[in-house]
Amino acid sequence: MNFLCRLFCLAALAATARAARPAFDVTAYGAVGDGATVATASIQRTIDACAAAGGGVVAVPPGVFLSGALYFKPGVDLEVRTGAVLKSTTNLADFPPVYTSWEGVERYWTSGLLNFVGMTDVSVSGGGTIDGSGLAWPGPRRPLGPRPPRAAPPAAPAAPAAPPPPAEAFYHAPLPSVERLSLAPDPAHLPPVNAAGIPLPGAGGRLSPPRTMVFQDCARVRVSNLTVKNQARWAVVFIYCREVEAADLTIHTESYIPSSDGVDVCSCENVRIHGCDISCNDDNITIKAGKDADGLRVNRPSEHVTISDCVFGSGGGVAMGSEVSGGVRHVVVERCRFTGTGTAARIKSQPSRGGAVEDIVFRDLQLTDVARAVEFDVQWRMVPPLPPPAAVLTAIRDIRLIRVNGTARAAGIVRGFPTQPIEGLSFEDCSLQTPRGLVVLNARDPDLSGLKLAGVQGEPIIRSEPGQP
Repeated sequence: MNFLCRLFCLAALAATARAARPAFDVTAYGAVGDGATVATASIQRTIDACAAAGGGVVAVPPGVFLSGALYFKPGVDLEVRTGAVLKSTTNLADFPPVYTSWEGVERYWTSGLLNFVGMTDVSVSGGGTIDGSGLAWPGPRRPLGPRPPRAAPPAAPAAPAAPPPPAEAFYHAPLPSVERLSLAPDPAHLPPVNAAGIPLPGAGGRLSPPRTMVFQDCARVRVSNLTVKNQARWAVVFIYCREVEAADLTIHTESYIPSSDGVDVCSCENVRIHGCDISCNDDNITIKAGKDADGLRVNRPSEHVTISDCVFGSGGGVAMGSEVSGGVRHVVVERCRFTGTGTAARIKSQPSRGGAVEDIVFRDLQLTDVARAVEFDVQWRMVPPLPPPAAVLTAIRDIRLIRVNGTARAAGIVRGFPTQPIEGLSFEDCSLQTPRGLVVLNARDPDLSGLKLAGVQGEPIIRSEPGQP
């Protein structure tokens, strides 16, 4: 029997075994699906009972079940059944800080609505809906679409140089870890440094509303056949995970919600995302790998990621970064459609990041009225105060765009560093109808022969050689 046959047989056996697992209905443990009764404690009791019995499936039947943060245990899957809505409460006290990675920095941060930490062989599915209640959390609201221009705040006054406080002044053994569930001992006074002694943005506080679904240090994860709506922050998040599949997900926000990413892949390996429909107000899908000093310390890449057969509406497109300090490599984005999206193909970094983005393929993409077809920019969102540049700036190399076709309001921008130009960029059989050409700054010998631009008003390619401003 060849390898593929063995793989399919093993997958079929695993699916059969999972289908036969006992189901634990949350209503049997006191949960009421009336859309008004908070069911956090009842659902957590269901999870605990399922784990104590040796594992199985926590089932949410039809109804609207309000909940704060839930913490899953090894052997426990979740099935949100058709007609069921698992809906987030909007009380920040229901989401105590947990040691995690937020925006590429390890730290205490708001628990997710659904938290899976240190688990192997976990499934979340069922055909129902998970509602992040993002429209009810405090914050600006406006219709879906590209963000309005944001004025940069004035530069913060320079603070006197002083060493950060030592980690041992705030953390006591055992140190918190992203490898296990570690809740903050004092949520009201979070430490200004993380467990590695790295100073934290916001001095450790200023917590945000919760992410919807967070898988942290997990292996063999499958999330499928669900609707995620109105995520208060990122919708589906994988941190330090291995062997991940996200399939047949519908992720939509009904109005503007800041930082409402669809899927975030953070320092993960062997990830497959397919058949998803995502409209939001930030990146539809983003591949990350840690930020700045802490990301360089952790130094874990995201690699071997495939995104295929997805549909994207409003949002930032498919992005690598901007947190790329540990490296992003071996990514394929193929057979996807973008309609009214801010950008289709995106790579973003800053001088403080370091790391490398390499061997990225965008193939067979269909664009309809996107704002920019391409945005590869190492000076993305340079809002002061900025951390110092990394010792080695982000390297971007071996980026291929193959059969990327359609309409855009601008071809976009390709911008590397003067001292670290983008290398190995090529377009193959690409055709865009757009009034604005492609800006190319600091790219070494890009192959633009396979890019056809029609309808451009002015120069189709606005180019600067490496070393030029």
